[in-house]
Amino acid sequence: MREALFIKKNAQKWNEYQYLQTEDPDQMADRFITLLDDLSYAKTFYPHSKVTRWINSLAVSIYQTIYQNRKQRFSRLITFWQYELPLMFRKHHRMFLYTFLFFVLLFAMGVLSSIKDDQFVKGVLGEDYVAMTEENIEKGDPFGVYSSESRFAMWVLIAYNNIKVGFLMVAGGILFGIGTLYVFFTNSIMIGSFQYMFFAKGLGWQSVLVIWIHGTLEIAGMIIEACAGFVLARSILFPGTFTRWVSFKRGVKDAMKICVSLIPITILAAFLESYITRLSSNAFDKTTNTSLPVPISISILAVSFLFILWYFVIYPMRLEKRIKTDPAFAEKILA
Repeated sequence: MREALFIKKNAQKWNEYQYLQTEDPDQMADRFITLLDDLSYAKTFYPHSKVTRWINSLAVSIYQTIYQNRKQRFSRLITFWQYELPLMFRKHHRMFLYTFLFFVLLFAMGVLSSIKDDQFVKGVLGEDYVAMTEENIEKGDPFGVYSSESRFAMWVLIAYNNIKVGFLMVAGGILFGIGTLYVFFTNSIMIGSFQYMFFAKGLGWQSVLVIWIHGTLEIAGMIIEACAGFVLARSILFPGTFTRWVSFKRGVKDAMKICVSLIPITILAAFLESYITRLSSNAFDKTTNTSLPVPISISILAVSFLFILWYFVIYPMRLEKRIKTDPAFAEKILA
C-alpha cells in the first residue's frame, strides 16, 4: 500500500484519537492496540516518514495516560532491589571491572608518589590535616580525628558530603566523562596517600581495622558511582545501534538508578564512620578503655566486603543465569 493511501485510509481515525480523547479504559486499550498495529506497519514500509513519528507519538500519549497515575504496590520497591537493580547492573559489569582496575591503578599511584616524595601526602591531604594526625600519633591517639565531633553531627555531615560527591561523579558523565574522571582521579589518589601515611608511621594494619570499617562501603560506593558516570558518558560517546538521544536517555536512567540505590549504602557507611569507627579507633588510644573489640571490627569489615561482592557481582550473574535457564522464573520477574 502506498503511503498516501495508508494515510488517507487512517487519518480520520488518528485525528479522532488525538483530539477526541476518552476516559473509558476499554476504549483506550482498543485504541492503543490499534495504534500499535498501525505503527508496526508504518515502521516496516515507511520507517523514516513523518506519519510514523505521528503514530508513535499518539501511542506514547495513550500509554502515558494509562500508566502515569497507576498506583504502585509496595512490592514494586522490593522487586526493584531484588531483581531490577541487579539485572540492570549486570549489563554494566564490564564497565564496573574497568573502573575497579582503574581505582587500583590510581590507588597505587598515590602510594608510590607518597613513597617517592615526602611532601606529596601534604600536598594531597593538606598540611593542617597531616600535622593534626602526626600530633594525635604522638599523643597516643592516632585516629583521634574520628572522635573530634559529636556523633550525630558527624554522621549527617559525612553522609551529606559523600552523597554530594557521588552525585557529582555520576553527573560528571554528561561532560563526556571528564567530570567523573576528575573527581574519581583526585579521590583515588587521595585514598592511596592517606593509607600510606599510616603505614609509614607503623600503623598500617591498625588503620585498616579502623578506617576500612566504614571505608569498605564508602570506597566501594565511590567506585560504583564512578562506574555509573562512565556508563552515562559511554551512552553519549558510543550510542551503538540506538540514536544518540535514545542512548543518552537510557544512560541517564541507568546511571541515576545506580546513584539513588547507593544512597542507603552511603548513609550506612557514614553511620559506621561516626559511631562504630570511633569505638574501633579507641582500641589504639592509650588514654581510654572504651573500645570495640578487634574481632568485631574484622567481622564488620568482612560482612561489608562480602555484601558488596555478593549483591553487585555474584548475585546479578546468578540471577541472569537463572533467567536464561528457567523460563517460568524469567516470565515471572520480567512480566
